[in-house]
Amino acid sequence: MNPVQFYKCLADDTRLRCLLLINEEEELCVCELMEALGESQPKVSRHLAQLRQCGLLIDRRQGQWVFYRFNPTLPEWISKVLAETARSNGQYLEKSRQQLAKMGERPSRTASCC
Repeated sequence: MNPVQFYKCLADDTRLRCLLLINEEEELCVCELMEALGESQPKVSRHLAQLRQCGLLIDRRQGQWVFYRFNPTLPEWISKVLAETARSNGQYLEKSRQQLAKMGERPSRTASCC
């Protein structure tokens, strides 16, 4: 991924919040992101699809849930940019973190193998 593609992927508030929340939680499903962001399922799903198309995220299915996490083949510089953005901008996600923490009955995860 070249820098222009990467920064275009970050140029939307919903996509950036999704990435930063996934960075903190390691893995989230659409319903968790909907709750955290206060957005509709179609909007969240569309942005996740764009992030998957960019190569930033991968997904895995577990029963009825689809979980999103960072693509493990991302270049190190991308991981560093996202980690530093999250570390230096704690207030940016505060409301989203609170909304996610209030969510009852979050989907359980089973350890993915191999």
